[in-house]
Amino acid sequence: MGCRGDGLMELLRRAGLESAGDRSAEEVPPPGAAWRWIVAGEVAPAVRVRRDRPDPVVEVNAQWHRLATRAGIFGGDGVFLIDVQDDGEGHGPRRWTRVRLSTEWDLAGVLGANPGEPRFVTLSPDGEALLGVVTVADEVWLVAVDRMRHRREEAAREAARETPQERSAAWDCLLQGPGPVRSVRESWAHGLALNPATPDELRAGLLGRSHHLLWRPLPTAVVEAAMAHPDRKLRQLLADAQPNITAEQWARLILGEAAPRDRWILTMIAADRRALLTDAAYARLAADASAQVREEAVRLTGLPVRTLTTLAADPDPSVRASACERAWPHLDSRARSRLLDDPVGTVRVAALLQHHQEHPMSRSAFDSAEFGDRAVKTCCLARDLAEHLVRHGDPARRRALAGNPRLDPDLVDRLAKDSDATVRFQVSLRPGLTEEQRAEIDIDFDPGVHHHALAWVTALHGDPAAMRRLAASSHPLVRRSVARARNLAPDVVDRLARDEDRIVRLFLAESCDDAPAGMLLEVWQWWTGSLSVPDRPRGHPNFPRSGLLRFARDPNPRMRQLAMDDPESTAELVERHSRDTHEEVRYRAATDPRLTVASAVFLLDDPNERVRHAAARHPQLPARVLVRLLRDPETAQVAAQHPALPVSVMRYLLAPRDRGF
Repeated sequence: MGCRGDGLMELLRRAGLESAGDRSAEEVPPPGAAWRWIVAGEVAPAVRVRRDRPDPVVEVNAQWHRLATRAGIFGGDGVFLIDVQDDGEGHGPRRWTRVRLSTEWDLAGVLGANPGEPRFVTLSPDGEALLGVVTVADEVWLVAVDRMRHRREEAAREAARETPQERSAAWDCLLQGPGPVRSVRESWAHGLALNPATPDELRAGLLGRSHHLLWRPLPTAVVEAAMAHPDRKLRQLLADAQPNITAEQWARLILGEAAPRDRWILTMIAADRRALLTDAAYARLAADASAQVREEAVRLTGLPVRTLTTLAADPDPSVRASACERAWPHLDSRARSRLLDDPVGTVRVAALLQHHQEHPMSRSAFDSAEFGDRAVKTCCLARDLAEHLVRHGDPARRRALAGNPRLDPDLVDRLAKDSDATVRFQVSLRPGLTEEQRAEIDIDFDPGVHHHALAWVTALHGDPAAMRRLAASSHPLVRRSVARARNLAPDVVDRLARDEDRIVRLFLAESCDDAPAGMLLEVWQWWTGSLSVPDRPRGHPNFPRSGLLRFARDPNPRMRQLAMDDPESTAELVERHSRDTHEEVRYRAATDPRLTVASAVFLLDDPNERVRHAAARHPQLPARVLVRLLRDPETAQVAAQHPALPVSVMRYLLAPRDRGF
């Protein structure tokens, strides 16, 4: 009975349950942890109802309500949490659903595989009272568990104790037990692909079973095996993801494809990744039978000049047009003239765009072809054309014109007063303005919109005088771009560290080696890290390490967790913070090597998945706990990433098995 998502909500509605809002409102263990207490057999049923009695559904409903009331399952406004067991395959992580009873409800008759065969668990909003209903042979059992947190603490301490003999027996139990369902096998493969301890000899066996394998640096033998793999999609993913591909391997990978489309795709990937190929490979791709391949080869990094000029004279016009920009500086006057007089319009346009980088483009020339905004933005424009565009161009065209570096100063001044705010904003980014001129431009700036660093400011990062001048700019994007410099003078750092725009301070924390400790601490309070720089600001060399114990009881959880970084912090502090009310603090404790095994086991049932996964990587987890995690579809992948898995167990996880648990 698959009942996740919308299907579950419909099932609960038929059972007479009303949704009570956000599923994530309570900080309670996940449903899987609750089910273990119900099915483990350690707590005797409070009530058993025989299914052959008259009206068993009515009796189960009555007994459930009686026990739920007595145990305190119902919170404020009658709210409680519920989970209905499904077939366990393909429905994603289990989550509690917050519900309340309607005037007419029937849990026992609806929440099960068949009417009268109920299988569901209910939990109080505070997570302290649990009541499960399961069908066992000819009976329906109602199992009530109280003092859940206390029981979980006791169970974690017990599970943490393991003798060498028990550890060996646990692994034997896994190796000799039934094989898993397919979804668990797939999770094991993904986990082993991400496990840094997986031996190279086993990694080749993961090819085609986990895409995660190809994103990490692989030894030469595994790369070679992937290059020879029969699945072209895998070979393409290898090209797209693998960092360890040599120029010679790139050449064999691309040229080894028989189908032109596959050579084209791999050439495109190589160009996107700026991969270097061998000279022989460049020459062969430039002479490929497919025009698509030759056109894509134009973009390859490291393409020799002689190959570029050859492509500029290619029989196919799409190749000639693509090659024009890169080849133009290396072409003689005769070759340029041929392109300017090419019989195909797209080639002539591409050539004219390059020609007018040096020679002014007249209005008549501009009107004679469809140049688009590229000519307006990059070409040398005749005065009459530029004036016409300032007066009559639409906002998008005037915006392109505002970025043209060759525009006369008086025309720049006119665009700086343009009626369109986006045009004025583009003018404000010009490198040739003085900061006084920039400050006079009326711009609308949204601090929440993402902008890339200005290339012309980045080019000046090595000029201390320019950085000092630009750090005082009125324009936030200029100051943000300065803050991206790796090194800055102390007075410039001091100015930017006090900038009113917090993104300036963030960029300083992410990029500048000279960022001050106080500012790094301030940024840490509201920034958790980006994909490009995930360890900043906390990983910055200047981030404070000592004196952090004063934050151990700080009301801000981001500050509270820092106390564990202090060299004088203790294992006792880690233990205390592993039970913190905030998930960020618990996560930091879960990653601390001083965390006890018992606390790691306790955190395996944390309300937050990130905390649970961190606890699952504790290096000293008992084998029987790891075996349980490996068998659970929700935790199989993270358990397979555990660095302490014996190689014999890794081999078992990779071996094909029949359906089992």
